[in-house]
Amino acid sequence: MLHGWIPPHRFLPYLTTDEVRDLPGKEDVVVLQPVAAIEQHGPHLPLAVDTAIVMGVLGTALGTLPPEVPCLCLPPLCYGKSNEHIRFPGTVTVSGATLGALLAEVADSVYRMGFRKLAFVNAHGGQPQVIDMAARDARERHPDFNLFPLFVWNVPNEAASLIAPREWSEGIHAGAAETALMMALLPDQVHPERRVAEYPPALPEGSLLSLEGRLPRAWLTHDISVSGVIGDPRPATPEMGAALLASLASGWCRLIAELHAFRPPVPNPPAGSP
Repeated sequence: MLHGWIPPHRFLPYLTTDEVRDLPGKEDVVVLQPVAAIEQHGPHLPLAVDTAIVMGVLGTALGTLPPEVPCLCLPPLCYGKSNEHIRFPGTVTVSGATLGALLAEVADSVYRMGFRKLAFVNAHGGQPQVIDMAARDARERHPDFNLFPLFVWNVPNEAASLIAPREWSEGIHAGAAETALMMALLPDQVHPERRVAEYPPALPEGSLLSLEGRLPRAWLTHDISVSGVIGDPRPATPEMGAALLASLASGWCRLIAELHAFRPPVPNPPAGSP
């Protein structure tokens, strides 16, 4: 089915053009645009991990979202900026310029429909900067448009209590968290017997640099991983995946309700003004 995990009544493409035109209160309807990737995830996971996770999490959340909270989901943008995985077969990547242009035109289209709240829901760690810029530029083009560049993992969730500390901090690709979620969402596409663990080589003692975070370097996956895995997927279980999925969906329900109620705060007058 085209809607996948998304409840059919929450899937924007299932509306007719007249239904979109006549939808009441469009300025407060939350529109979700999933942004994902098709890229290698080691020997044990399919290429569709990021797309499956964002759609599975949002679909589970929308299935429990109270009916009085209006929210509609667009189809996922499956191709992302995945050039860090370019040497691994199966990866499909577009440039940052292409992704940014596509997001800009989607935003303009959503605005023309009469909606005024759009969330880009990203599931791929290699492209948040592109999504941030696209959202800010769309906000500049449309002064009454509220845009939210979001990451699927950043809502309140229980992952830190379910995953070992090192894996939670360093398992950034095809590790325990992604593997567990895929066991819950697409178990037939997971190959547990092929799981391998691989963490990136450590930086010199006392280095100010980091893999990601405040002082990163620009790396490609083949610089730091032979298998394409960055983390340890071996502890993942279907039960862990079900718990992760439930906690992420709960966090997204809370956030979508907040986006629906959101009103831009008015700046305070500067100190010392009349």
